[in-house]
Amino acid sequence: MNRRIILLLAIAVLAALPMFNLLPDEHPLHVSDFLVSIIGKWICYAILALALDLAWGYAGILSLGHGAFFALGGYAIGMHLMRLIGPRGVYGHPVLPDFMVFLGYSELPWYWLGFDWFIFAFAMALIVPGLLAGIVGYLAFRSRITGVYLSIITQALTYALMLAFFRNDMGFGGNNGFTDFKELLGQPLNSGHTRALLFYASLVALILVFLMCGALTRTKYGRVLTAIRDAESRVRFLGYNTTHHKLFVFVLSAMIAGLAGALYVPQVGIINPGEFSPGNSIEAVVWVAFGGRGTLVGAVLGAFSVNALKTWLTSVAPDLWLIVLGCLFIAVPLLLPKGLVGLIRRKGSKP
Repeated sequence: MNRRIILLLAIAVLAALPMFNLLPDEHPLHVSDFLVSIIGKWICYAILALALDLAWGYAGILSLGHGAFFALGGYAIGMHLMRLIGPRGVYGHPVLPDFMVFLGYSELPWYWLGFDWFIFAFAMALIVPGLLAGIVGYLAFRSRITGVYLSIITQALTYALMLAFFRNDMGFGGNNGFTDFKELLGQPLNSGHTRALLFYASLVALILVFLMCGALTRTKYGRVLTAIRDAESRVRFLGYNTTHHKLFVFVLSAMIAGLAGALYVPQVGIINPGEFSPGNSIEAVVWVAFGGRGTLVGAVLGAFSVNALKTWLTSVAPDLWLIVLGCLFIAVPLLLPKGLVGLIRRKGSKP
């Protein structure tokens, strides 16, 4: 079957899920709230996988810190959701979130100003990860730091951020992070209608990011990125500024990861420093490798399939998940170097 038809069918099935959720419980096509919520999360993970694939699969930048960009986007929209709680919080303070009242804050920190506006918070969900990636990427790429050394730097970055966000005096809720959200854009977050809207917003974002990445990789700039991935020195000797090329795609990739985090937090109802865990960034690398690095379809397929496996395994044998993840991390490069997409193509090419 034509690849485009398969993609359209997959989108149609996903788009139908919230509508099936509205059917009566006894209807054979009824879909539970849990399934809609969990697939909404996977869609956000698929956007994160596309972000990582753009940097790693097409430009050869193996980042082990994309979980940090994802979490920063989530914290930005989480700050907005906390500001919307207002006097409905436990302590009833009209301005300060509950954790600030509990910790003895007398006024809102300056870096919380503006987050009562959705547009500002949404912009920060893109700008903050992009700015951080710009600083780290500029310092690393201009020094020609690549490969495992760049991976170590990005991993250290996300670990340092996790430790910082655990501190109560940072003003981000410390260990507990943000939760008890009430509404978004005037809509209660605990209603099925809002969940469906967030699901569709995530699905539309996934489609737009997929199309944008696809268009970018087909341009001359995209072909130069691929050449940088395969032979950076040769591209540099041909006169291309590889630092600028890599920096642009790294910043764009971080902003896409921030977008994924901003869509993820209202759906799960919580954000805490655990999202900065280095393990989350490594899991994202496994998604892309398992699906097929350097193929956008593979990144999405990997995010869905590995997270489906994780959801099932953590419900029937939770102790096994980390072992399985470790096995995937080792086995995929050895047995599936081109991922599921490579396997499907190989099967399809056989007579």
